[in-house]
Amino acid sequence: MPYSANTDLPVPVRSHLPGHAQDIYRAAFNHAYAAHAGEVDQEKRAHMIAWAAVKRVYFKQGNSWVSRQSAAS
Repeated sequence: MPYSANTDLPVPVRSHLPGHAQDIYRAAFNHAYAAHAGEVDQEKRAHMIAWAAVKRVYFKQGNSWVSRQSAAS
């Protein structure tokens, strides 16, 4: 099911990712969910794609997710 707001995201996503990363996750999930409509593993694929999208912009440092841009500065 697509997410209309970050508050609708699964608790692990909301509690671990900063707001901007949640935006990325939600947008990627919604796009992937629509792109894989009718497939048996539609939701699983959408979650995997959403995490991959977040990991392109953020990385985990200890228990926190850090923007790759701010780390490069």
